[in-house]
Formats: sequence, structure tokens, C-alpha cells
Amino acid sequence: MIALIQRVKHASVSVNERCVGQIDTGLLVLLGVEKNDDEHRADQLLKKVLAYRVFSDEAGKMNLNVQQVSGALLVVSQFTLAADTQKGLRPSFSNGASPEMAEKLYDYFRVKASEQIQTQCGIFAADMQVSLTNDGPVTFWLHV
Repeated sequence: MIALIQRVKHASVSVNERCVGQIDTGLLVLLGVEKNDDEHRADQLLKKVLAYRVFSDEAGKMNLNVQQVSGALLVVSQFTLAADTQKGLRPSFSNGASPEMAEKLYDYFRVKASEQIQTQCGIFAADMQVSLTNDGPVTFWLHV
């Protein structure tokens, strides 16, 4: 599984011009599911997302995680993260999970996240518009 995380001051996701999820301080999590992913990998990735120290402490060092700053998650499915871009000028999505498996693991991830932290989300497979104020900017690609 892949998570592109962005430290945000504010982020929202809309479908058909209607806001379906928004957070203030926290992490925007763009979540990609690959063929061999399972619930164990989803658990590993969630643990890493929640523990990753990307927020500044009182000395200005990135030493705090999203929970330590009372932040939230905005989780958005992003199948294009599984793209293979090594050859040619068109991405291949052969590494991506089937839509059924991707939806199952996306739902699993967001439910597990909501048990531990305030979590908002997009709508799986919808045409979404994501807006954010990236804080820093700080962006990391996590893969398990």
C-alpha cells in the first residue's frame, strides 16, 4: 500500500461541488492500493501514518506526529499512486489492485483510522476535487 501524506493547515474534498470531507490541522492521506495488499499491510501503513513525525515541536524540529498535535486525517483514494511510470509516456496501472479489492482496503483503512483519530474521507471511485493548504510544504511518500 502507498500513502502520499501532506501536512496541511486545511484540506477538503468535494464531489459534485458538495464538500464530503474536510479537516484543519492534520494530514491529507492519498491512499493507493496495489495487487498484493491486504489488511495486514493496511494496518502497517496506518500505524506508520499515525506515528510519522512531520509536525514541529517547540524547537521547530519535526518531532511530533499527527496525534500529538491533535490533528486529523483526510483520507482520499488515489489509484494513480500504483502507476508504473518507468517506461514510455503513459502510465501503466497493472500494479494496481482490482476496484473491488481497492475499495475493500480503502474502507478498512479509513474505518481503522477513525477508531484512533478524527478522520474524514472522500468517496471511493468518485470524481473528486481536493483542496488543501500544504503546511511547509511537507509531503512524504510512504510505502509498505
